[in-house]
Amino acid sequence: MSRVLIIDDEPQIRRLLRTSLEGNGYQVFEAPDGQSALIEAASRLPEVIILDLGLPDLSGLQVLERLREWTSCPILILTVKDDSDDKVRALDLGADDYVTKPFHTTELLARLRALLRRVQPPDEPLFESGPLRIDFAARLTYVRGHEVSLTATEYALLRTLARNHGRIVTHKQLLAAVWGPNYSEQADYLRVYISHIRRKLSAAGLPSSAIRTESGVGYRLSLSEDGSS
Repeated sequence: MSRVLIIDDEPQIRRLLRTSLEGNGYQVFEAPDGQSALIEAASRLPEVIILDLGLPDLSGLQVLERLREWTSCPILILTVKDDSDDKVRALDLGADDYVTKPFHTTELLARLRALLRRVQPPDEPLFESGPLRIDFAARLTYVRGHEVSLTATEYALLRTLARNHGRIVTHKQLLAAVWGPNYSEQADYLRVYISHIRRKLSAAGLPSSAIRTESGVGYRLSLSEDGSS
């Protein structure tokens, strides 16, 4: 039974989430504000955290920053639809994914399952999902068993997305990982290279939608086990 900590100041949201989560076999803890959330997180040691950004004392971003000082457990952000700046800041501070309000509980549950599946050592030698296979040691990429020729930069971008499979990787995170921190504002670089990667993978038989654009935020590599996206 996975332990989930819900951090939200709205009682009706906490009640809705508790009902859905407990009905799906989760053990649920709650916190209505930032200070109590930090105490609950330290004492309960949840396996996943649902964090609302709009809290009455500390901001959700402050809570996230404090949590990331000591825990690497997956954190799913709840945010309002048009708050793209806060989404980006939350992801840059170490959040794993976000769901916008209002949300469907089925989507939230699916995101939680995906986050919990990804709690594994980060340096796996191979990435395999559906028809896509990446050999990190050999720096080779295959689709349906056929090698796809990528430039060093294209491979570095795809590797970063694969290591975060299912998660949004922000523009800033991708730029810093591939080009370094001095390029963190050069989003035009990404659009060009992501387009090249999509075209090459698509020509080899991978759906072009496997690399999803999260508007104003970043990109997400998302493949189901059968290779659909």
